[in-house]
Amino acid sequence: MIENFLRPPRTTSAVVADAVRLCGVLSIVVAALWFELTDAGILAFALPALVAPRFVGVRPAFDIVCGVTVLVAAWSNVVDLYRSVPSWDIPVHLVCTGVLAALAYIAAARISIVPLPGGEGFRRRTGLVVTTAFGLAFAALWEIVEWVGKLFVDSILVTYDDTIGDMAVGGLGALIAGIFVARVRLTAEGTAERGHDADQDAAGVTPSR
Repeated sequence: MIENFLRPPRTTSAVVADAVRLCGVLSIVVAALWFELTDAGILAFALPALVAPRFVGVRPAFDIVCGVTVLVAAWSNVVDLYRSVPSWDIPVHLVCTGVLAALAYIAAARISIVPLPGGEGFRRRTGLVVTTAFGLAFAALWEIVEWVGKLFVDSILVTYDDTIGDMAVGGLGALIAGIFVARVRLTAEGTAERGHDADQDAAGVTPSR
């Protein structure tokens, strides 16, 4: 996975994905200078989710979706959109939990906990069920973090109905993500192989199969 992280971007979309990551780093600086340190901490907390797609080797398009989704979720907290925009947390929980669940499945596959999508031994039902389980776990963790924030940082209103609703929406997002993991290629292997074959064809070399 270190090789994935250190590999230079080869396509425009990969450059855009790295630019989103850079925006994440700059966001921490901006929050530290013009907002509060707790806001900078929130954005720093999101940083691992911004760099993880690079490590696990996802397609640049999915990398961009991951980065933008995580930044929107984090900045929504900083600028108080969850309170100022009614039901704003619903689409954020839906999309963010789903994206993180799919990313978690691919990360688990990279360390041989589950089969890699499209690889030997992979079954669509495995991707669907495990991704959904990851998402439900993330949804529960998200609510725990909100509770800790309410207890020690900010007196936000967290009701039982809100907690259950957010977890249900997050679970739905994870289920949708599981369908994507099962049916859509999210890893970068195919892209890299096609690019390698194209280079060989241009050089007059027939790639071995």
